[in-house]
Amino acid sequence: MQKLPKIGLPIIILAFVLIIFFSKSSINIGYGEAGVLFRTFSGGVVTDQAPLSEGFHFIAPWNKIYVYNVKQQEFFEGNMQVLSSNGLEITLDVSVLYQPVYSELGMLHKTKGENYVNIVLIPQIRAVARSVVGRYTPEQLYSTKRDAIQNEIYEETQKVVENQHIQVNAVLVRDVSLPLAIKEGIERKLIQEQESLEYEFRIEKAKQEAEKQRIDAEGKATANRILSASITEMILKEKGIEATKALSTSPNAKVIVIGSGKDGMPIILGGQ
Repeated sequence: MQKLPKIGLPIIILAFVLIIFFSKSSINIGYGEAGVLFRTFSGGVVTDQAPLSEGFHFIAPWNKIYVYNVKQQEFFEGNMQVLSSNGLEITLDVSVLYQPVYSELGMLHKTKGENYVNIVLIPQIRAVARSVVGRYTPEQLYSTKRDAIQNEIYEETQKVVENQHIQVNAVLVRDVSLPLAIKEGIERKLIQEQESLEYEFRIEKAKQEAEKQRIDAEGKATANRILSASITEMILKEKGIEATKALSTSPNAKVIVIGSGKDGMPIILGGQ
């Protein structure tokens, strides 16, 4: 009976050691994640092999795994202060969609570390945004050039980070805020331009309508001249005789005086 405690203690110690060994030697990498292996005694960060994929992995207990989110992610940079081409202060709200380059995850960890967003992306997006916005006036930023600015920031940011193991998928300019006085002035100018365009449209429409009426009138006048030139005295007499014949056979009561009208044409009395 006295030997049981002496036997049980080593077993408890061994079990404890095994639990620690197992916890240090295994790791579960979740959905949308990948792991970078750090070999403590043989070379440090592994960069010449693919990252550890999702699932359960065993490693030597003296090594370490750094887990990265490799899905598309977003960071938002709000109230970014930049200057327009004429020196006015503009406020931008920008979102960046990004993810680490999966095959280069080891190099990203070795050169930038887990804090790569703050080390690389945020400083670069600020610098590029200032450079791009500085090419435009407040009027362009407020109205016609927002899409162009967004595309330029995206393309230039992509070029800057392409060799830094980061993939930029999109840059979205959420908002462009101008000083209130500038904004109100631009809005007044836009309203005046719209009213001017509307006035010009009405004038052009009135000109087109007047031209249409002139063409119609000229067409009618030409038709009348052609018709007048084509109607001779003989044709009128012939049409009168044809009408007299038709009336003579009509059942309506009337009196037809032959040869009493102008130029010998009949006069019709009575009837409707």
